[in-house]
Amino acid sequence: MKIAIIGGGAAGFFAAIAAKENHPDASVVIFEKSHNILSKVKISGGGRCNLTNSCSNIIDLAAAYPRGGNALKRAFRIFDNMSTMRWFESRGVPLVIQDDHCVFPLSQNSQSIIDCFLAHTTKLGIKIELEAGVKSIKKVSDQLELGFVGGKRPSRTFDKVIVATGGTPKRDGLVWLEKLGHKIEEPVPSLFTFKMPDEPVAELMGIVVENSLVSIQGTKLKAAGPLLITHWGMSGPAILTLSALGARLLSEKNYNFNIQVNWTSLRNQEVVVAQLQRIVAKHPKKQLSNHRPFLLPERLWLYLLQKSKLPASKEWSELGKSGMNKLVNILTNDTYAVKGRTRFREEFVTCGGVSLESIDFNTMQSKLCKNLYFAGEVMDIDGITGGYNFQAAWTTAFIAAKLN
Repeated sequence: MKIAIIGGGAAGFFAAIAAKENHPDASVVIFEKSHNILSKVKISGGGRCNLTNSCSNIIDLAAAYPRGGNALKRAFRIFDNMSTMRWFESRGVPLVIQDDHCVFPLSQNSQSIIDCFLAHTTKLGIKIELEAGVKSIKKVSDQLELGFVGGKRPSRTFDKVIVATGGTPKRDGLVWLEKLGHKIEEPVPSLFTFKMPDEPVAELMGIVVENSLVSIQGTKLKAAGPLLITHWGMSGPAILTLSALGARLLSEKNYNFNIQVNWTSLRNQEVVVAQLQRIVAKHPKKQLSNHRPFLLPERLWLYLLQKSKLPASKEWSELGKSGMNKLVNILTNDTYAVKGRTRFREEFVTCGGVSLESIDFNTMQSKLCKNLYFAGEVMDIDGITGGYNFQAAWTTAFIAAKLN
């Protein structure tokens, strides 16, 4: 049996190794359109590779995917995050779990993952062909004929083909799959940070608020977690999660919208009021600037006071009802205008791709083209930050590689 893997990224290598292990007598070849392999693995997690998340059950794991979560819930019963951790550790890659449940190689270096993949492809005799972009797939009886970009390579025929080309920023990159009859969901960016060119909060760049609650004004979209103020606006897990949840909506808004930040992360305003009133009772003579509520960073607290037009020298006992209302509002409902987005580091995640309607998720086989399978982000699957996108790649590649 001849097996072709289209795409030399995370899903492609995982699928190739699993396919060869499942079918030892088969010949397996990876076709990569560029001259680089595993480039996204290399840069992931700031070069450390956040390869999965250690959340404790499948329901929570599936909930991390704004698109594809329901389908993945079934797939995770076959190969979940714990399966991933066992897979890498059994192949000589010890792992470490952070307090936030993100899982990294113990080396804290993505090269450990790359070396693992390369060692196993070499050991198993899997071929890797670079600068071999596939432009077409054609049915030839029960086989599939691959046509290559540039015309320098002759077309080649395979018994089984797994498409693991990753996300593409434009629909044009999916036309070759659409021609086979697959439904395509329009690709738009996911996991991005927010530009705020007109907001002075950017002057506080470098400040991190560990517990925040951020929402998109006029919608029900909310995300909690750490928030990072940058020189262009805001980033951090809360912002990245919100960008994933609202990926399609924010694209439709052309990335011009307002967000509301709750700096306390407390959803009940009465609890916030009660905490501020306790400060008034215990420290009536202290100046507002000298007692920061909710462990807010000093520069941020002074900025919020200024934005509320409350003098930093005012004593807590002088706050009054009006001042209290201003503080509660700024702490729980601080509004900022977003005008644009930026990519998160060098990582790129897309919402959209081959519709899950076109795929049998029990096997990852195309419903329209026999012996054609899909793995990874080429499908309309994407997760929030925290190792979830790689987990979807491992799971779908593992199932596709069964070649059922």
